Amino acid sequence: MRELGFKRILFLVHRGQLARQTKKSYERVFARSVSMGLVGAGHYDYDADHVFATVQTLNRDEHLLKYDKDAFDCVVLDEAHHVPAETYQKIMRHFTPKLWIGMTATPDKRDDNVEGRNVYELFDHQIAYEIRLKQAMEENLLCPFHYFGINDLEIVGDHERTALDFSMLTDDERVKHIITQADYYGFSGERVKGLIFCSSIIETEELSEKFNKMINPATNRPFRTIALNGSASEQERQDAFERLAMDEDESGTGEPLDYIFSVEILNEGVDIVEVNQVIMLRPTESPIVFIQQLGRGLRKASGKEYVVILDFIGNYNNNFMIPIALSGDRTYNKDNIRRYILEGSRVIPGASTVHFDEISRKKIFAAIDNANFSDIKLIRDNYTNLKNKLGRIPALKDFDDHGEMDVVRIFDNNSLGSYYKFLVKYEKEYKVRLTEDEEKVVEFVSKKLANGKRVQELQMLKRVLAYAHDSSKIGLFAGLSADMKEYGKEITDDQRENIVNVMTNEFPAGSGKKTYSKCVFIEKDTADYKPTTAFLNMLKNVDFYNILEELVDFGISRYQRDYSDSYRDSDLVLYQKYTYEDVCRLLNWEQNEVPLNIGGYKYDKKTKTFPVFINYDKSDDISDTTNYEDHFVEGFRDRLIAISKSGRSLQSEDVQNFLKAEERGIRVELFVRKNKDDKISKEFYYLGHMTASGKAREFKMANTEKMAVEIEWILDVPVREDIYEYIVSA
Repeated sequence: MRELGFKRILFLVHRGQLARQTKKSYERVFARSVSMGLVGAGHYDYDADHVFATVQTLNRDEHLLKYDKDAFDCVVLDEAHHVPAETYQKIMRHFTPKLWIGMTATPDKRDDNVEGRNVYELFDHQIAYEIRLKQAMEENLLCPFHYFGINDLEIVGDHERTALDFSMLTDDERVKHIITQADYYGFSGERVKGLIFCSSIIETEELSEKFNKMINPATNRPFRTIALNGSASEQERQDAFERLAMDEDESGTGEPLDYIFSVEILNEGVDIVEVNQVIMLRPTESPIVFIQQLGRGLRKASGKEYVVILDFIGNYNNNFMIPIALSGDRTYNKDNIRRYILEGSRVIPGASTVHFDEISRKKIFAAIDNANFSDIKLIRDNYTNLKNKLGRIPALKDFDDHGEMDVVRIFDNNSLGSYYKFLVKYEKEYKVRLTEDEEKVVEFVSKKLANGKRVQELQMLKRVLAYAHDSSKIGLFAGLSADMKEYGKEITDDQRENIVNVMTNEFPAGSGKKTYSKCVFIEKDTADYKPTTAFLNMLKNVDFYNILEELVDFGISRYQRDYSDSYRDSDLVLYQKYTYEDVCRLLNWEQNEVPLNIGGYKYDKKTKTFPVFINYDKSDDISDTTNYEDHFVEGFRDRLIAISKSGRSLQSEDVQNFLKAEERGIRVELFVRKNKDDKISKEFYYLGHMTASGKAREFKMANTEKMAVEIEWILDVPVREDIYEYIVSA
């Protein structure tokens, strides 16, 4: 405001306390160069140069009509996600300033899809500046925090809250557990000044009453707490905030408070900079609410070096929201979330730290495994948020560019299969319609190729798209070979055959061949390959052409971002995840194998590749003949003990291929997933090439007469620490 040089400014807030706090901030910048005043909470300084007003007062005619429409050069709206409300809209309709500025930490509201209630739209989709937690920490704008995810008592779960459940939430044992942990993890400063967020008003009242009967270990006297909720008056809130902020020997409206218990009223519009401990006793309903509540403690204050965040983690299905909120990663990518659990402190900048105790970590891993991030409601919510922000239907690349949901979640949804299908079903503004055959092609490219796991087919399609406009182009494989040199790759005979099979529908096994029977893109030419006539006819449809072109470009951008750093001379990337079908394709097999045929081991004689698939944690209900005790050697991230299929001896052909792989020119590649609980992705981590150490022994499998062979393997590269910890954690 100072740099813009506006003479008259209106700053609109929804609490009298915020108006006073903001006025103090402006006074520090402007000193006495302008006059400042309040309108609201008993103040009526209408003629000040800078007016700090509450919306509750100014929206009334006796106050609003004291101002001409052009009375202010600029109007600043705090907590701007409230502007769709009629009280704000009345004020906005009245004034015609040179500039409107809105500020909010929660621009994405649930009713943004309702006409007239989209905050972005109300500000013409012009985002002046956006900063999120991680960047704010990097720029030293916030107080460092130490987050501790602590196991709550086992009584706390996701079940519906009955009277019995409530009695458990406020049980004396739980209260003692909370107090013990709060004392153990501590705070920065002379005394605790804490906020405690609960699930219900009655819970805040009951817990506050119980706390006040308990001895504070730090002071050896009873806690001093209150429950503060929506029924509290402005004065009661102000008094409570002052009591929490005051020092022990300070005189004020009452004795100091140790904690304020609340449900939601402290989420926004509260600036108690002295808060040095935040306790969360409720499930994380959304990343937005989590950051709101975490943020209550992130204000800098004199004598406060850091804030302690204690999150009591119960048996909640949505525990995966916690790492999403802390990391700011909105892609809903399970691997990103798991990695953050294990190394959060490396992600958060500066002196802040993130810790999860062992039980909490297990609960969050379980929640991640069971979460369906291809759920249609989650997809629609994320889509709507992005559309509201952009003011138009998002393109595929927009999801990546704006750090939103991984759009591959849409491709993975069984009822959708493509972004086109999603738009047809859920976006009324979308008018494009394709034929059934065109729709299948879009689905095939979306599900099989657009994730970018291999670039060759995408470049081939790019060549076909160019051919559709200019049939004088050189043969497809001649052109593709030239393209691949730019990627530092060469196309082998095995790969050429594999690509042909993928692009002619000869690669699928089982029902896949029938499902995508129309997805035949190329055919043999005199000395090379050319697009099929049927596919070229499809490409005459401009809408279809544009959709396919966008998909191909998106897939190439994903390849460049995620899959270009391939391992050795393969198309595989260490620590990326692959399905059985991905592996068959990227190892250049002539045909896909159904998972049942691959099992743990399947050798392809033509390409001399031998992928080993391991489910590290075995289900309790599987048979003894498949319950192999594969495991990493304790203390080694590059040594693995793997068990052959049952009914094998040291002389069995596949065992000999393992033991003599190097001399026989066989590549043994390791793919591991923790368990089968993650039913949505069905993917394995690629952990690299491995070689048998020479240590092998036959043994009889438990509860059966069948023999098997235990083989020790040595990995070329030790498994990355965070993935290793996730896989081996109990």
